[in-house]
Amino acid sequence: MGTPIRHFLQFADFSRDELEWVLERSRVIKDRFKRYEFYQPLADRTLAMVFEKASTRTRVSFEAGMYQLGGSVIHITTSDSQLGRAEPIEDSARVISRMVDVVMIRTYEQTKIERFAQYSRVPVINGLTNEYHPCQILADIFTFIEHRGPIAGTTVAWIGDANNMAYTWLQAARVLGFHVNVSTPPTYSLDATLAPPGPHFTVFDDPMDAARGAHLVTTDVWTSMGFEAENEARAAAFADWQVDSEMMQVAAPQAVFMHCLPAHRGEEVAADVLDGAQ
Repeated sequence: MGTPIRHFLQFADFSRDELEWVLERSRVIKDRFKRYEFYQPLADRTLAMVFEKASTRTRVSFEAGMYQLGGSVIHITTSDSQLGRAEPIEDSARVISRMVDVVMIRTYEQTKIERFAQYSRVPVINGLTNEYHPCQILADIFTFIEHRGPIAGTTVAWIGDANNMAYTWLQAARVLGFHVNVSTPPTYSLDATLAPPGPHFTVFDDPMDAARGAHLVTTDVWTSMGFEAENEARAAAFADWQVDSEMMQVAAPQAVFMHCLPAHRGEEVAADVLDGAQ
């Protein structure tokens, strides 16, 4: 028996030691790239990117990263593939994974990517599902470390919807040893099955209380992909959950603001915060 295949389907799939190694390795590779050092360990390797949900940043980042490391990319969208439509996911996984070296999938339910991974011969990476967005949080944490140092022991404030970003921040806090202050509107609160209670997070009714003393304040759009029909109801419910300069002032003195983008200025974040120094 060979080594079992490791997938990255949610943040908690890797241990603290493994994630810290990935972050350190990323720093070394980024440094080489910035100095124009030729480094292509993925020559002759192919990444298949499967998009059931539209993407700008995820496609550009994975594609650019793969090319920078010497690999090649196959871009597949639902409109030009059979994934989960005319063909069962299990069959797609068996076939696609025979032809490539790694697969990144951006899809709807987490169960869909889990089923694909179960039948895949190669590692599968979650490029976003309804429940989790592990690569985004890994990138956010890498950025925080670059600008502010170690994240262990810090406080992150999550302001807004209990969505895939929020659930991934909570997993990251548990694995990497930091704390998350969560504040969501009453009817958009955390699902206990995705966020079992623990010492790594605290829920606040008032978003200002959640932001108080935080080293990193982060949010996301009020209406995630697939929930557009709820736009009006959400705009009313989330009105007090905008990250504005007043909220950033109660955070820690050197606090940074992050947003996975695309952002709606004047909704979940004030323009002066998004375009500001923090």
